[in-house]
Amino acid sequence: MSEPELLERLRRLEIETPSWGYGNSGTRFHVYPWPGAARDVWERVSDAALVHELTGCCPSVALHIPWDAVEDYGALRRFAEERGLRLGAINPNLFGDDSYRLGSICNPDPAVRARALAHCRECVEIAREVGSAIVSLWLADGTNYPGQDDLRDRHARLLDGLGEVYAQLDPGMRMLVEYKFFEPAFYSTDLPDWGTAALACRGLGPQAQVLVDTGHHPQGTNIEQIVALLLAEGLLGGFHFNNRKYADDDLIVGAIDPFELFRIMCEIARGDADDVAFMIDQSHNVEGKIDAMIQSVVNIQTAYAKALLVDRPRLHAAQQEGDVLGAHRLLMDAYETDVRPLLASLRDDPVEAFRAGGYAERLARARGVASVESAYETT
Repeated sequence: MSEPELLERLRRLEIETPSWGYGNSGTRFHVYPWPGAARDVWERVSDAALVHELTGCCPSVALHIPWDAVEDYGALRRFAEERGLRLGAINPNLFGDDSYRLGSICNPDPAVRARALAHCRECVEIAREVGSAIVSLWLADGTNYPGQDDLRDRHARLLDGLGEVYAQLDPGMRMLVEYKFFEPAFYSTDLPDWGTAALACRGLGPQAQVLVDTGHHPQGTNIEQIVALLLAEGLLGGFHFNNRKYADDDLIVGAIDPFELFRIMCEIARGDADDVAFMIDQSHNVEGKIDAMIQSVVNIQTAYAKALLVDRPRLHAAQQEGDVLGAHRLLMDAYETDVRPLLASLRDDPVEAFRAGGYAERLARARGVASVESAYETT
C-alpha cells in the first residue's frame, strides 16, 4: 500500500470517546478527584471536543444515561455541533439503581424488568433526539450463587427484553450488545461471552450486533479470533477499547499488550469492517482525564497504521504455501515498523500539544477540584 493510500485510510479512522471518561470516576474502593475534571455533561462534551481538535479523529462523544441526562437534548446536540462534535452512542444505565440488585431485564420481578425496559425505551428516544444511530447495551445481570435463580428462565427473560428494545429501533439504528464474562455477578452472567451475544443478535435481526469490549475477557482469550469470526458472520457492531492486566478493564488501550491491539486491528484492516464503531470505554482514576484519553486514541491509530502495513499478498502466499515462519515474520515486520513519522504527517503529537498548550492548567483554574460526592462509578 502506498503512503498516500495509507494516509487516506488513516484519515477515515474515527474513534468515539466516552463522556464518562472526562469526569471524576473510580473503582469500588475510592474516587480520586482530578483538578479540572469535567463536572457535568456540558463540560464533558467540551473536553471531548478538545480531544477531537487535537487528534482530528474523534468527531463524536458517547453519552451515558442518566449520568448525562438533560432537560433539552436538542440544546445539548446544538452545543456539541457548535464545537464540531456529534453526539454518539447512547448507553442506558442498567446497573446503578437499587432495584437492579438481582438484575435488570433478567430480574425475576416483572416490575423491575418493566422499569429497565422503560429506561431503554427512553434511551432510544434520546438517540432520536440527538441524531444518534447507536444504542449500546451492557447488562450487569447475573447470579452470585447456584440455585439463586433459574438459568433458563433468565435466558428467556434476556431474549424477551432485548426483543422489546429492538422493536423500538428506527430503520438505520443499531443496537450493540456487549458481553462480560464476570462481575458483578460471580456465579453466572446472563451475557457471559461473544457466543451468547451473537446468538441473541442473530435471533433479533440485522439491526442487532455484538459489541466487543477488549478488556472483558478471561486471560489468554484470543480476541482477534472472536473479531474475525464476528466479521465473517456480519455480527461485529463495534468495540469498546480499553486494556487490563488482570480483571478490571479501564487501563489505556494498548498500555499492557500493544501487540494484542495490533492483532485485533489486523482483522479490521483486512476488510469488511466499514460499519464497525470504534469507541473507547475508559474511566481514568489515577491519571489525567484528557491526555490519557488522547493517548488511547494515539495507540489505536498506531496499531491501525501498523496493521495497514501488513503485506497482504505476500502473507496470503506464505499461508497457502504452509510457510509458518515466513508468515509470522511478515506480520512482525509490520508490527515492528516505527509509524510515528507517518502519523506525524497527519497531525502533531496530540498528547504533547495538550501538555504544552496549558490546557490542563486553564481547566484546573476554571473548574477547581470537583467533590467526589458528585462523581460516579463506571464499569
